[in-house]
Amino acid sequence: MSNWEGFRDPEHARVLVRELQQIVTQRWALMEVCGGQTHAILRHGLDQLLPEEIELIHGPGCPVCVTPLSVIDRALALAASPDVIFCTFGDMLRVPGSRSDLQRIKATGGDVRILYSPLDALALARSHPEKQVVFFGIGFETTAPAHALTIHQAHRENLSNFSMLTSLVRVPPALDVLLAEPDQRVQAILAAGHVCSVMGLQEYPLLAERYRVPVVVTGFEPIDLLQGILQAVKQLKSGKSIVENAYARAVATNGNPVARSMIDEVFEETDREWRGMGIIPRSGWRIRKKYQKYDAEMRFPIAIASSSCSHLCRSGEVLRGRLKPTECEAFGRECTPRTPLGATMVSDEGACAAYYHAGKFQQPFPSARTHATSAAAE
Repeated sequence: MSNWEGFRDPEHARVLVRELQQIVTQRWALMEVCGGQTHAILRHGLDQLLPEEIELIHGPGCPVCVTPLSVIDRALALAASPDVIFCTFGDMLRVPGSRSDLQRIKATGGDVRILYSPLDALALARSHPEKQVVFFGIGFETTAPAHALTIHQAHRENLSNFSMLTSLVRVPPALDVLLAEPDQRVQAILAAGHVCSVMGLQEYPLLAERYRVPVVVTGFEPIDLLQGILQAVKQLKSGKSIVENAYARAVATNGNPVARSMIDEVFEETDREWRGMGIIPRSGWRIRKKYQKYDAEMRFPIAIASSSCSHLCRSGEVLRGRLKPTECEAFGRECTPRTPLGATMVSDEGACAAYYHAGKFQQPFPSARTHATSAAAE
């Protein structure tokens, strides 16, 4: 058995589920922050295995999904420029802007390239000195080190035709805003393991103490998630609200000092707009003055008309945990992966895409829990 298979072991999953069933005494609502966790929960049927008293609320843990429409529209304007090679991760290609998306820009002649690493954009800049190469820097703390390293390397080489359009965001400030809402229902947080592997745990004890919510750092395999849920429920039952690390094989208390140092060298904290949540103080990064010539927003001061999304799309409420995707009237009708109205139906980490691909087209499923429980345990 390979290492990862041990974290998908059906018998271990049964043991954890049975323990949950034995200790649950009331209804509790837990928020998994990361969209990758949401997809894993639905793909492996964990939501159907859990006791009915445990509700999972999906958080704003998809960097593509929380990127505001104004930034998408700026990216589209840059990509349509004949002098620009616009580079992006693949999951940004079909995210709708106000009037178009990157895929349509590419189809009508824009030079849009899908890359697997921002560093690949530097190679394009070297080989195309006649063009301006712009990389679309989207992500949470997880990808921020690679973006910082790319800008740092461009500075070392003094590349004059490379820049980055950034919308990098930080998770803890967004959780602070969500937990402060007077009518929020979240009683525990399942924190994203990959974010904590970079940044460590330092920002979470304050949230746990301030809002009296347990915070458990979890991974992305079924056993990781079930273990995290179990530890959160144990805290809820005992009245505790502390930070626990259930992903110790990847997360150290101080995170990755080298990666954090690179982030601090290139970026500084700034207020940042989140889709569906507005401007959140100190929730993002911007390029420091030392590296400002690599800031595409400064290099290309494009005037963007007012941005507007479909009036049918309720992705903002989904991102805030106020709405399940299936409670949006457009879900699976006007809004599908082929005809997305919002980023949550496009991104590999979007909650709406997760529900669609899991076949969840109506709520509730009165008889599905029993069938899914037996199927997922086999």
